[in-house]
Amino acid sequence: MIGRISGILLEKNPPQLLVDCGGVGYEVDVPMSTYYNLPNVGEKVTLFTHQAIREDAHLLFGFGNANERAVFRQLIKISGVGARTALSILSGMTITDLAQAVTLQEAGRLVKVPGIGKKTAERLLLELKGKLGADVGAVAGAPRDDTQSDILNALLALGYSDKEATAALKNMPTGASVSDGIKFALKALSKA
Repeated sequence: MIGRISGILLEKNPPQLLVDCGGVGYEVDVPMSTYYNLPNVGEKVTLFTHQAIREDAHLLFGFGNANERAVFRQLIKISGVGARTALSILSGMTITDLAQAVTLQEAGRLVKVPGIGKKTAERLLLELKGKLGADVGAVAGAPRDDTQSDILNALLALGYSDKEATAALKNMPTGASVSDGIKFALKALSKA
């Protein structure tokens, strides 16, 4: 199993890279979160990898850090979630956002990722509960209560991005009701 590669970055064609390691060029698929943090072509790069061996192909997936690879491995263990879907999830949201969605059981955040339908999102939340949310989500900050979760879901339903909705909740007065919280968040979003 190839666990890590280090070499010269020869090509960058999202989501695939070509990395020269001692004269051998490895094709590596990466999520966009890793892609955006890559050095320029011709520079040295180090990636944590996951090798998948199938009947018709040997595939190599690369990640900027071991945490991202661990989450990828958790995702592909879930029935119906292949490597491409797992890359799509990691490209569409950060590990912290995914952990928060799992902790708060918010399928709406996962459905926004291309290729993830409602049933897959619900299966992800169920399978990842206890494996991803609690420990990684705690790093993201204090967990939100049900009121804030309801406000966040309302903002997402209104078409705001996950990032915008979360930012609007940061300055929310404590103890606000759902309706007052939505009004406050909409005011904050209209000023941004």
